[in-house]
Amino acid sequence: MNFKPQHGAQNKMMMRVMVTGGSGLVGKAIERVLQEEGAREGEEWIFLTSKDANLMDLEETRAVFQKHRPTHVIHLAAMVGGLFKNMRQNLDFWRSNMYINDNVLQTAHEVDVVKVVSCLSTCIFPDKTTYPIDETMIHNGPPHDSNFGYAYAKRMIDVHNRAYFEKYDRRYTAVIPTNVFGPHDNFNIEDGHVLPGLIHKTYKAQKEGTALHVWGSGRPLRQFIYSLDLARLFLWVLREYDEVDPIILSVGEEDEVSIKEAANVVVQALEFKGEVVYDTSKADGQFKKTASNTKLRKYLPEFTFTPFPEAIKKTCDWFVDNYDIARK
Repeated sequence: MNFKPQHGAQNKMMMRVMVTGGSGLVGKAIERVLQEEGAREGEEWIFLTSKDANLMDLEETRAVFQKHRPTHVIHLAAMVGGLFKNMRQNLDFWRSNMYINDNVLQTAHEVDVVKVVSCLSTCIFPDKTTYPIDETMIHNGPPHDSNFGYAYAKRMIDVHNRAYFEKYDRRYTAVIPTNVFGPHDNFNIEDGHVLPGLIHKTYKAQKEGTALHVWGSGRPLRQFIYSLDLARLFLWVLREYDEVDPIILSVGEEDEVSIKEAANVVVQALEFKGEVVYDTSKADGQFKKTASNTKLRKYLPEFTFTPFPEAIKKTCDWFVDNYDIARK
């Protein structure tokens, strides 16, 4: 899908922005924010899906870049999955994401893309660390064993970016969101992330009149960011943020919630009245990965995040309304 600019705010240069992974959770959120707020004058947006190119293939990657000739890229495409999928497929996550990221960044350089903003994840941070984690600590130790393949592949984007800056002065950077959720997420119970999986499970338990079984103890802590908030921050990074070093995009440490608290908010949003059972035979994953948003707040002290219960309600409503087409 393409977006042409509306008349309004002036921009410094013509920007032709190509978004890889444009049909996923974050891509759809960026698309929606642009629909609601309008692209800036001088911006044109192209959202790619996996049907447009297999980014694990260098020639297909080059062809799609030649076709659209972007000046800027938001790189969201990745092989992704929740805790249990990662635990089963660490090698696949490593190889697939390394191919995708190398192809996208090298091709961006070849066609003289001015800026690439890639999407990392807080799972890249060291497992054994002090909290809160900040942007300087990415490479301070091994990531958690459960998803080391994905985590190391994502870390390497930071290495790529620094190396392209050192050799070619490229302004390629990355953002590190905490746990993203919202409309167009993958609500697969086996392979999705914790919140969309909980939403789908609760919906099914409600329909079937059964107990809600939550995997794990419910004790681990997470910072959740609503996809529409993240989309607005992505647009700011693309347009304004000038560092090669990555930036954490997250709610504050004070907004960290336990999985049990998150489950309770989902239960309320879907008005589930049944029993909630925590299956402690299932793995909890990393207990916490508390991230500091101090750097973000230095740039954007006034940015307002959607309150967690409101964002969960909007996501649950979207899932119920779009159950037949939702990824699950």
